[in-house]
Formats: sequence, C-alpha cells, structure tokens
Amino acid sequence: MRNYLLEDIYEEDLAKIVDALKELELAGPIEDIFYLPLPKNLLQDVQKEHLPECGPYFMALEVMEGSIKIELLVRAQSKIRCECVSYATPEQRNHMLDYIDKFIGDLGIHL
Repeated sequence: MRNYLLEDIYEEDLAKIVDALKELELAGPIEDIFYLPLPKNLLQDVQKEHLPECGPYFMALEVMEGSIKIELLVRAQSKIRCECVSYATPEQRNHMLDYIDKFIGDLGIHL
C-alpha cells in the first residue's frame, strides 16, 4: 500500500487535527479513520463514469499514536472492489498532499 505518513506529532496537535476533521464531518464509520473527499474535477474518466453508482470518492486518513497516515488509494464509498478504485494519479496525490499540509498549517501546527 502506498501511504503519506506524518510522524512525531505532539498529542495536543493530533487532538486539534482530529477535532477539525470531526468538525468538517469527515469521520468514517471506524474510529480514527477519516474520509478526505476527492474533488470531481480530479476524477479519472472511469471514476467519473462510475460516480453515480460507486461514488463519492475519497482517500482514507488514519490517526495513529503520534502520527497520521493517508492512503494514496482512491476509494469508492459505495463499493470496495471495482475498476474505479485505484491508486491516486499524480494530480490526485499532489492535491491531497497539498490539502493536508495546508489543513495542518491552517490549524497553526508546524511539522
């Protein structure tokens, strides 16, 4: 699995991140898992075609002790296995890395 891992995060900063993700209603059904939505303009052709049936699309963020991890896999909310579920394209990956870096920076956290 390809991941983006941010480590050595202070506990109080991790709590700020979790609170902000919950406030944005990004919490998934499993504790400490959050769904970061992917903008429609970044979807691959097959993802656009499957959007009504399989979407919306997201990348999963997991909060762990002292770190957060983003899977660089674009998942479909309505299906686990489908051809539309795939590793992120460079554009999707770059968007998500920029998004999370800005998100954390906007909370006043400097890693």
